[in-house]
Amino acid sequence: MPKQPLDRIDRKILSALQQDGRLPNNELAERVGLSPSPCLRRVKALEDAGVIARYVALVDPASVDLPVNIFVSVSLERQVEARLDGFEAAVMARPEVLECYLMTGDADYLLRVVVPDLASYERFLKEHLTRIPGVANIRSSFALKQVRYRTALPLEHLGD
Repeated sequence: MPKQPLDRIDRKILSALQQDGRLPNNELAERVGLSPSPCLRRVKALEDAGVIARYVALVDPASVDLPVNIFVSVSLERQVEARLDGFEAAVMARPEVLECYLMTGDADYLLRVVVPDLASYERFLKEHLTRIPGVANIRSSFALKQVRYRTALPLEHLGD
């Protein structure tokens, strides 16, 4: 979180970079109404403050043979710190787990897993997920179609 609130220009910079992280500084500066040097200083300040965490390329899963998207709810036998830490370390080591959230409600964790096919998911389940100490229950939901996928955070709530 930045030390000072984000102003209108910072929000414009963030919106533009969320749409295209490879935007050249000159073009970014033009879009946000700054000259290149002050624009670059603001981007650097946003990076230094941790507002801009990193830059990535978003790869189309189907183009790299990863069309199967599964949401997995996991319940642990007991919610003790050692079990939570052990579970989190185990899923962090698995490349097919793209997201993992500690949850409230019926399940302790919600995972998003991507794999090439059902056989790969079965292997992941049998050889990895079920072998994590303390796992009591696993429920898998297979995505039939991706209706919406966004990576850009909404910034409208920050106001002027």
